[in-house]
Amino acid sequence: MTTENTPVRFDTKIAVLLREDLEPWQRLNVTAFLVSGLGAQLPEVIGEPYADADGSPYLPMFRQPVLVFEGTKETLTAAHRRALARSLPRSVFTSDLFTTGNDRDNRAAVRAVARDHLDLVGLCVYGPRNAVDKVLKGARMHP
Repeated sequence: MTTENTPVRFDTKIAVLLREDLEPWQRLNVTAFLVSGLGAQLPEVIGEPYADADGSPYLPMFRQPVLVFEGTKETLTAAHRRALARSLPRSVFTSDLFTTGNDRDNRAAVRAVARDHLDLVGLCVYGPRNAVDKVLKGARMHP
């Protein structure tokens, strides 16, 4: 029996993996960019709109937590390879994107580099909990 006080357990996971050598501002920026595509591509990850007690409306947000991890460049490369092998929805942020200033140039920067040569600084993965856990093998929770 499910009640209003029963903890919600999700069968899926939203996870962001950041390269451990990023500056604090870069970690925040990369995380925001990485998760931004999920709602557009996967509307089921978005909950209902919010409202405060006065009726002021607010935008809906993810219906579940976003877990943030960190790891070495090698951990990120391996996670990327595993996410591709499992065909999980994913987004990438490469070091080149710190030098671009718009979406068109961002996409061109990623498109210019072969998959195995991307200088990844961040990866977002969504999917079944167990599959995402396998993708993130070797990563640790962000402090």
